[in-house]
Amino acid sequence: METATALAAGIRSFTFHDDAAPVLHNVDVSFHPGTLTAVLGPSGSGKSTLGRLLAGWLPPGAGGTLEGHLTLARTTLRFEGQAQDPRINPAQWGRRVGFVPQDPRAILSTVRATVAEELAFALENAGGERSAMLAAVERIAGLLGLSGLLDRHPNTLSGGQLRRLAIGCAVITGPEVLVMDEPFASLDPAGADELALLVGSLVRQGTAVVILSQAVDEALLAAQQWIVLDGGTVTADGTPAELIAAPQRLPAGIRRPGVQRDTTVEVSEAGARNNQADGQGAASGPVLEFRGVGFGYADRPAGGRKRRMGAGDVPGDQPAQVLRDIDLELLPGEIVAVTGPNGAGKSTFLRHLNGLLQPTAGSVLVRGRDIAGRPVGEVAQTVGLLFQNPRDQLFERTAAREVRFGLDRRFGPHEAEARTGAALAAVGLSGAADAHPMELPASGQRLLALATVLARRPAVLALDEPTVALDGDGLRFLDAAVRSAAAAGAAVVLVTHDVPYARSLAHRLLTLDGGRLAAR
Repeated sequence: METATALAAGIRSFTFHDDAAPVLHNVDVSFHPGTLTAVLGPSGSGKSTLGRLLAGWLPPGAGGTLEGHLTLARTTLRFEGQAQDPRINPAQWGRRVGFVPQDPRAILSTVRATVAEELAFALENAGGERSAMLAAVERIAGLLGLSGLLDRHPNTLSGGQLRRLAIGCAVITGPEVLVMDEPFASLDPAGADELALLVGSLVRQGTAVVILSQAVDEALLAAQQWIVLDGGTVTADGTPAELIAAPQRLPAGIRRPGVQRDTTVEVSEAGARNNQADGQGAASGPVLEFRGVGFGYADRPAGGRKRRMGAGDVPGDQPAQVLRDIDLELLPGEIVAVTGPNGAGKSTFLRHLNGLLQPTAGSVLVRGRDIAGRPVGEVAQTVGLLFQNPRDQLFERTAAREVRFGLDRRFGPHEAEARTGAALAAVGLSGAADAHPMELPASGQRLLALATVLARRPAVLALDEPTVALDGDGLRFLDAAVRSAAAAGAAVVLVTHDVPYARSLAHRLLTLDGGRLAAR
């Protein structure tokens, strides 16, 4: 007897209210209990829109115009894009369909003070019994490597730890269907392994698990079905073995394991001039130095008074010492990659480069000058920082305005326009100059944030998890931009969990663990 469908969608078209063309069309998908399905597609293929429709996070009517149907368990809702169409109750839908969005912060309540309370939030809302809630929190925390973080404030977590928490919040109520959008992004190898084990356990228990991804992560090789989405429609489907045997059926933008990345980039003389780090010229000696740098979020000096925190600090308890006696020299044109487990302090390390955080011991020098006490805005003219979450640095109405922000005052209108165009071209966004940043796919938002940094041509590029959310095409733009900047004299330091990419790009590969930086 055929297994009942847990969740299905037949989408003739789905169009956002302000758009002329549908973002999804002719999409027919179904998911069965106890199965793992991967929906693969490059950036802009419509994966996230499909995931939000399936999860009830993008209800037809309020979110856009749907023509087609959605089926949850044995109930089918039909939509004709009319006012009398049925309405989805997101709360009721969410009790049966768990969802982990691409931005893990979007699923958190933001009103809970600890990881444990955040995990228990949905169970509390459902009126769960206290002892059962505590047991569920301990169990999920153990499965996702969060047991040692239960008393931490969510705002103090690293990007990878935050993603683990978001996954825990989605699965703790035991939904019949679990939809996850790029869940392996920013996870270290241990976190990826723990997630793969959790997915396998959920499937064996009868959950229908759907993973949306633009990369063929190793765990997806165990899926019963791959569905390929490109240009808003399904272009292929089959088992992993069938589609791996026919690679032409996978769009070029999908990142695949075992495929050698083409990282050869020829930098023209004109391109090098356009990307020349401002003021770098023929500088010799280190452009950036860490001298015995130490840092702790919760250091308390003698007398018991908590020390005054620096700019960029976050609330809540943190490990007493995040960085320990770090020495580093970065030369012009050098690319250094820093890897390490989730929560090792990589983002904390990176924020010391431009003064967002101040060391509690040692000093940071840029071009031989200690940056202690200097305004962050002044240091940022030399050290450009790409945040782990690109939305943290996007705020303008168009992509062009975003890149140009502040350039007119520093360089004048003519050069500001030239720098804006060059930076957008460098990341492949020339055609999106008039697009609203929040309407770009996640890959486009990350590349746009990168363009805002490139346009200033800093002497140091500091990149926090720059490959997250990038499809194959986006990765090539990132690679070309980084190599071009380095060829023009900029020093580059990036933190990443993508070790193969780091090895293909960096002159030096370092590991941050236990607060100490060492050669890998």
